[in-house]
Amino acid sequence: MPGRILFIDDDPAGREVALFNLRKAGYETIPAADGREGLSLFSASPFDLVITDLKMPGISGMEVLRKVRAGSPDVPVLVITAFGNVETAVAAMKEGAYDFIGKPFHRDQLLLAVSKALERRRLATEVRNLRIRAAGVGRDVVSVSQAMRRLLEVADRVAATSATVLITGESGTGKEVLARRIHVRSPRAEGPFVAVNCAAIPAELLESELFGHARGAFTGAVRDRAGRFRQASGGTLFLDEVAEIPPALQGKLLRALQEKAVDAVGADAPVPVDVRILAATNRDLLARIREGAFREDLYYRLNVVELAVPPLRERPDDIPPLVRRFVDEFAAGREIAVPPAVVEELSRRPWPGNVRELRNACERMVILCRGDEVSLDDLPSAPRAAGEGGAESGAAEWPPLPAGGLSLVDLEKRVIERALQMKGGNITQAATYLRIPRHILVYRIGKYGLRRDA
Repeated sequence: MPGRILFIDDDPAGREVALFNLRKAGYETIPAADGREGLSLFSASPFDLVITDLKMPGISGMEVLRKVRAGSPDVPVLVITAFGNVETAVAAMKEGAYDFIGKPFHRDQLLLAVSKALERRRLATEVRNLRIRAAGVGRDVVSVSQAMRRLLEVADRVAATSATVLITGESGTGKEVLARRIHVRSPRAEGPFVAVNCAAIPAELLESELFGHARGAFTGAVRDRAGRFRQASGGTLFLDEVAEIPPALQGKLLRALQEKAVDAVGADAPVPVDVRILAATNRDLLARIREGAFREDLYYRLNVVELAVPPLRERPDDIPPLVRRFVDEFAAGREIAVPPAVVEELSRRPWPGNVRELRNACERMVILCRGDEVSLDDLPSAPRAAGEGGAESGAAEWPPLPAGGLSLVDLEKRVIERALQMKGGNITQAATYLRIPRHILVYRIGKYGLRRDA
């Protein structure tokens, strides 16, 4: 079966013969003259199989095996050993090698071992993908633009590591979808994916939500609670809107990341956790640091690798396939056509709400569609430009302040009502528009007894 192979051997003659046979059999094979060069090539691009000699100067084949297994445990490793050195080969098998081939080896022996190793990788990948699909974690990322392709290429490389990742981008760009992709392509894919919206949880409850609490730790704590860190053990914890974590709690989060242990509220001792952290925000964390609202040391702990998701207006090439994907999703088996005129109109719009707003527009089109083809009449109204009046005009629409005074509470309530109405009841978008944390807006909505569709 086709596959990309890294072949590491310090014997030039043996290496050339093996390369000839592997390439003739249809395998893309990349040679390396020693362990150092092999590891450098392996870290630079993906491979389906690694074949390495054990006895090499500098970095040995055993060390190559350990490095490959640590970084990409799903990639099988075949080791080559001289005849009479079976003990070393057995030791390599204990370290995780798939199989070993004794020198000198015949062409058919090499190709059979390679075929079996690649077949095992294929079957393991299929089983893993089926488990992930059954768990409902993975979501496809639809993209054709160069900007998104470059982003996904970096994300897939990072996925194979254990690095903490900070995903940045405007609201609605698909940061959680990208986080899920990283999880399902990581060695932790069969573990849980636990997502926490840090802005949706009141500040006084967030500590218990993340780290758990012991029974009796506070009023209402009638039983032990594990917390999201421990729920994600063996998998991935996704901290969405991480910029909204209160400063008082950021120090405890930093300690949990550094010590790989959590202190539950009211517990006597920390509990070790094995979890990978992915964080996301639509805020400028460097600006938050300058304002004193976010810890600089926590920023650098989270931002080992930063992935910036571009807004939809910067990748219009992605709009047509996204429209097709969302229409098919909401059509629920119906065959609904999308005429070029509709796609062209959707591609012209700025989409300040990004992919989330486009998805909502597609849902509306499918609901209003009378036949088997959507039309321009089914589209939501195009947003008005600034200064044209309407919900988003700005300060020009405000009347003069009354001479007899006014209630600031009533004014705040009316502003929140208008923001919710303008954003179609989307609390996250309304909070972004009002430039306040989401949990503050949730509190105000409850305080004033407002409806999301106010």
